[in-house]
Amino acid sequence: MAARLLDAAAVQALQPDFVAMQGLKLGVVGAHPADSECQFEVRAFVPDLGVPEDPVTGSLNVGLALWLQGAGLAGETYIAAQGAALGRAGRVHVRRDAEATW
Repeated sequence: MAARLLDAAAVQALQPDFVAMQGLKLGVVGAHPADSECQFEVRAFVPDLGVPEDPVTGSLNVGLALWLQGAGLAGETYIAAQGAALGRAGRVHVRRDAEATW
């Protein structure tokens, strides 16, 4: 399951309750301001997998890309940031071409 929040700041401000989230796999995404290096901020919460928050999640980012691009909320190429809340500076480079989304 994924949720789109108001903006990247709202994503970064989340303070999840991992005990209450047991059994839930949740991704969140919010847009950065237009002049930012990255277009989106992403977080992935998966407390049942032994990693309460995943620093960079390929499977979540591809699902988000299909959703965001399909809804016209993201361009053919963009960069998503993930991991800042964990002290990481992960970057996922997304590109859609005639064959697939990469």
